[in-house]
Amino acid sequence: MMLCRTLPRVTVTLLTTRGLSALTTTMTTPDNVSYITLNNPARRNPLSLDMLNTLISDIESASSHSKCIVIRSTGNVFSSGHDLKELAAASQEVQYSIFNRCNDLMLLVAKSSAPILASVDGFATAAGCQLVAACHMALCSQRSKFATPGVNIGLFCSTPGVQLGRAVNRKLAMDMLLTGEPITSDAALKGGLVSRVYESSEKLEVETERIANLIASKSSPVVRLGINNFNSQMRKSLVDAAEQSSEVMVRNLELEDGKEGLTAFLEKRHPSWQQDK
Repeated sequence: MMLCRTLPRVTVTLLTTRGLSALTTTMTTPDNVSYITLNNPARRNPLSLDMLNTLISDIESASSHSKCIVIRSTGNVFSSGHDLKELAAASQEVQYSIFNRCNDLMLLVAKSSAPILASVDGFATAAGCQLVAACHMALCSQRSKFATPGVNIGLFCSTPGVQLGRAVNRKLAMDMLLTGEPITSDAALKGGLVSRVYESSEKLEVETERIANLIASKSSPVVRLGINNFNSQMRKSLVDAAEQSSEVMVRNLELEDGKEGLTAFLEKRHPSWQQDK
């Protein structure tokens, strides 16, 4: 019988030689699309405690005003996952803090009412793969690969398995977790880990911008209502999910943008969303 305990919450400050502001870059376009770029390519964009804190801050800030958030990276690795040197050198208290903070990030992404897209051009491994799985959508280039290789070094990817097991089918998740072997972009698409695959890095960049702008062109209150309901109803029985979603549809019709969209459709014109006025 396995005994489970809640990871204790501790506040830990790590001294690093790299400033927090350098770990990511952020920008917001006039269309209110926010781009958050992991920017530590020399170390393969690891999700160190500093990086986790920075990403959480960036996403929380962007969520307040953005109609779409894109997480991408510099270099050939989207993210290699946890900083293994940091974990190996850390006390158990700090290790708890790192995994707790990673959970905070993944839940923030998964529960966000602002749509979050991962744009992957290269390797996404371990907690980096977990971050991709947590996003609402994931786009990638043909060359991209995904893996949970912790088992190869005696550290099973238990936390990455939480989001991975909810994004892909169970057999594929266990295949990745047990063998540690990477899967191709095509296998990731078939398994449900990513939404779309593009033949080149250049095409991925163009399509990421197009899709982010497309999502941003929709009514933000409608999109946020829809995301919140989708996440909620997936945890319910089929009957309860249907009942809840019917109620949400009625609430949607009562929104100003819901009324405007339906009227515009019947009048055969483009809707004018409240947020755009």
